[in-house]
Amino acid sequence: MLMKGADIVVECLKEQNVDTIFGYPGGAVLNIYDSLYKNKEKIKHILTSHEQGASHAADGYARATGKVGVVIATSGPGATNLVTGIATAYMDSVPMVAITGNVPVSLLGKDSFQEVDIAGVTMPITKHNYIVKDINKLADTLREAFYIAKEGRPGPVLVDIPKDITALEADYQPKQPRVIQRNTDEVSDLKLDQAVELINNSEKPFIYAGGGIIKADAAEELLEFVEKIQAPITSSLMGLGGFPGDHQLFTGMIGMHGTKASNLGVTKSDLLIVIGARFSDRVVSNVKKFAKNAKVLHIDVDPAEINKNVLTHESLIGDVKLVLDALSKRLKPIKREEWVGEICDIKEKYPLKYGDHGLKAQYVIEKIYEVTNGEAIITTEVGQHQMWAAQYYKYTKPRTFLSSGGLGTMGYGLGACIGAQVGMPDKQVINIAGDGSFRMNLNELATAVEYKLPLIVVIINNHALGMVRQWQTLFYDGRYSHTTLDRGTDFVKLAEAFGMLGFNVRGKDEVEDVLKKALEHQGPVLINCEIDPDDKVFPMVAPGASIENLIMEE
Repeated sequence: MLMKGADIVVECLKEQNVDTIFGYPGGAVLNIYDSLYKNKEKIKHILTSHEQGASHAADGYARATGKVGVVIATSGPGATNLVTGIATAYMDSVPMVAITGNVPVSLLGKDSFQEVDIAGVTMPITKHNYIVKDINKLADTLREAFYIAKEGRPGPVLVDIPKDITALEADYQPKQPRVIQRNTDEVSDLKLDQAVELINNSEKPFIYAGGGIIKADAAEELLEFVEKIQAPITSSLMGLGGFPGDHQLFTGMIGMHGTKASNLGVTKSDLLIVIGARFSDRVVSNVKKFAKNAKVLHIDVDPAEINKNVLTHESLIGDVKLVLDALSKRLKPIKREEWVGEICDIKEKYPLKYGDHGLKAQYVIEKIYEVTNGEAIITTEVGQHQMWAAQYYKYTKPRTFLSSGGLGTMGYGLGACIGAQVGMPDKQVINIAGDGSFRMNLNELATAVEYKLPLIVVIINNHALGMVRQWQTLFYDGRYSHTTLDRGTDFVKLAEAFGMLGFNVRGKDEVEDVLKKALEHQGPVLINCEIDPDDKVFPMVAPGASIENLIMEE
């Protein structure tokens, strides 16, 4: 049937079972917005306060639901405002489709009003991107964008559509979405047998799981695999929730702010099994000393990650859900009581701990875990509060910890919280923020109020850029260059100005009562928790040190 380009865009979204998009209108996407208006019963559009907020919301929606997040913006500054959100999604392998408008085809490359080569700008931070200059290619381009965003290692795809393409007409024929095939073509029986031999011959295997477990929906397969081979397991920041955080074999997070049990366990192991992780520098630290006693078995869907940062002894390239299932079928249950006992002793000897003077962020996060029964979806900004949220809330299910890991994007959490709450309306979503990060995109409080989202924002307010201040204390002799944020902002009054309920918390005895009131409230709530600016995240690995050399306290 003959149809305008804007209507083709919307029909393709419906084909892909898109029920929610996030965005901000403008001249170059007016035709698309007109079509969205006519389809508002089928596709919900969430109008954010800023395009960056929209991109983080699409990201949070994707991480929480497992679907592709969709964001739309106009040309020029609208498109460039998506860049940080696209880069965040790219670094953390989040499936997202960004649709941008642009000037008409005849004006491309002529420095026209609100023209930016957004495809060129985003080329290094997208899995793929397109400029659609032929109306007859529009539908198939959008279909391909969704397929690429989901297939293999997920990631963001950008589709840039000049305005005249959305006004022209072309024949449109609906199609069923292309089925995603889980790929294990490179995993041979020989490779699997070699991996099994490595595992069986190992006396001290240790597992390091990353975000790939969650992306592949492989949490059940990982649990079966871990319990079968009785190996202790640690997680990267992005892998939290991929394995039950309250399981006896789980040692907590690994790396710069990992636990002593995790970092020592990796160092003592004779076989390190790495699943869906990329050996980030925040995990590995000094690569020459990382897992120096261990052979490395690396399982990942992306062949580019094999031997990129750490050399491996064996590798299995393919969908980790299928690979783990195949390995488990070949393995017989193994008991490793002595090795597991050794790691459990380290866990018991070196637990995470904090002081009891004054209000502590760690205490607040433990109380959040307690009053939500560990069932909340937690989003974070970036900084000390992010690490405390990773350390002190036990994530037992996938897609319950949403945080910017690879890019470390301050201002990510509130948008992601909105996206997650929209995508998972029956879940309680809580954004744990620092005051510095919160200031960056606090305008999205208006979005939470507009859509009556029952989310909670908990600000861990130390009146400083806490993590940078921590480094200045430890490594720069206390020279606090531009990290003090005593700006006098009253966050509770600010929340009330946006139409939210707000609370100040200054003492331990207030925390539980305020959290319960927030959970009972039907709309969005902001809780401002005042902590000491000199509270620090421990353990910590100093830059360049081996990961077993942890600073446990100041």
